[in-house]
Formats: sequence, C-alpha cells, structure tokens
Amino acid sequence: MERTMVQKRKGRGKKIFFRVLVHTILILCSITMLVPFLWMISCSLKDIDELFMAPPVWIPKHIAWENYVYMFEQAPWGTYFINTIVITVFTILGQLITCSMAAYAFARLKFKGRNALFVVYLGTMMIPFQVVMIPQFQIIKVLGLIDNIWSLIIIGIFNAFGTFLLRQFFLTLPRELEEAAMIDGCSYPRIFWEVILKNSKPALMTLVIFTFMNTWNDFLRPLIFLNNQENWTLSMGLAKFQGTYVTQWNQMMAGALISMLPILVVYMFAQKYFVQGIVMSGIKD
Repeated sequence: MERTMVQKRKGRGKKIFFRVLVHTILILCSITMLVPFLWMISCSLKDIDELFMAPPVWIPKHIAWENYVYMFEQAPWGTYFINTIVITVFTILGQLITCSMAAYAFARLKFKGRNALFVVYLGTMMIPFQVVMIPQFQIIKVLGLIDNIWSLIIIGIFNAFGTFLLRQFFLTLPRELEEAAMIDGCSYPRIFWEVILKNSKPALMTLVIFTFMNTWNDFLRPLIFLNNQENWTLSMGLAKFQGTYVTQWNQMMAGALISMLPILVVYMFAQKYFVQGIVMSGIKD
C-alpha cells in the first residue's frame, strides 16, 4: 500500500515537473516574441537622439508624439488605408466564395479524377510567387488592370491553402446532416449553404484571419502591379520612408505600429474561432 502511494506521488511529481517545464518554455518563447513588439513601440515614441543611445533606453524621457504626426503629414496615409482595406475586404470575400465552393466539391461531391485533381491543386502551393509573378503580370497587362487595385483582388481570390483548410474541416462534418437534408428535398446549393457553411464558422474565420494577414502585409504584389501613389497600400507607403542613405527609424516604427493595429484587433476578436478552426481541421481521408 505504501509502495503504491509512493509511486503515485512520484507520478504526480513528474507531471508537475513537466508542466512547470512546458510553461517555462512557453513563457520564454512568448517573451522572445513580445520583446521586438515592445521595442517597436518604444522606438516609435523616441526622438532621434535617444534612438541610438547605448545602452538602449526602453522608456523614452521625452514622448515624441510628433513621429506619428509627421507620418500623416508626409504621406496620404488615409488613402493608403482605404486602398488596403478595399483590397483586403474584397480578397477575403472572394476567397470565402471560391475556396468554400472548391472545398465542398473536393470533400463531398464524387467525380472522376477528384483526388488526382486535388493533389495537383495542392501542388501549386509548392510553387513560389517569384516563379509565377511574370506570367501573372502578363495576364494582368492583357486585362488592362496594371496600376489598378482590382489586379491584386483578382489574383488574390484564388488560394490553394484556403481550399485545403476548408476541405479538411468539411470532412469532419457528419454526413447524416446532408442525408437528412436530401430526404427533405434540399438541392446541393442549399445543402452547401444551410448545412455546410452554417456549421463551418470556425474554419471560415480561420481562413478570414489568414487571408487578412497575408493581404494586409503583402508588399511584393502591390510593388509589381501598382505605380501611381494614389493606389499604393500601407506596405508600400512604409517602404517610402526607408531612404537610400538615411532612414528615420523612429518614424518608420510609428508607421509600422499604425499598420499593425488592425491585424491585432482582428486576431483578438476572432481568436476563439481561429483556435477551433485549426484544431478541428485535422487530416482526414
């Protein structure tokens, strides 16, 4: 009896030790990710004299709010915000439509060559953007959309990763729901809307978050397709403040913080759905 009690105590001690170890590692990882963000906030509030002081100063003696004022005075940030919001919103809506429909076809509809086509479609994820950017540019040029924000939207609404993510989630939904809907006389479009999409909010919100982050922070595509400053996005506006010889890092940090805030707000409000979507979108045949 005493031996059993000792073994239980040892087992509990090991569990407590591993929990403490895991939480310690997670806290250290969180600190390493949080420190650069805090340093960015600190730099955005410093003047040029405190910016390069050694040892580094984390809390500035003088809060330089003029860095934020300078950003809005030197560039049309309102226009950049509007352009970025329009591109992001329409890209998200487009991906929700195209990816959900393709995922439903790959997950639920039976047709010849379905699995082979899905593998080929996933293979496009392995092709880097640098390989396809010239063909995409030529297509956009033929369509007459160079220097037009719709060029970024048209290219961005098709996404293999989004299709894969939603397909894996759709496979976890019980088929009995569809069978019951069919018995009630529902067509495939109505099943897709009433049964599949209305039970897939976590996965859809996960796709929204991923698409929002990728589109909001995209720099290379706007750089290729947009020329006129009136069509620039936030990422292109930030790049403007990096000079050839001198860069005002405190002002760049202010602009980076401003452009990052919408991502933080979206993630904070959608975090619950994000976690659910990732957990429930496991691999399933």
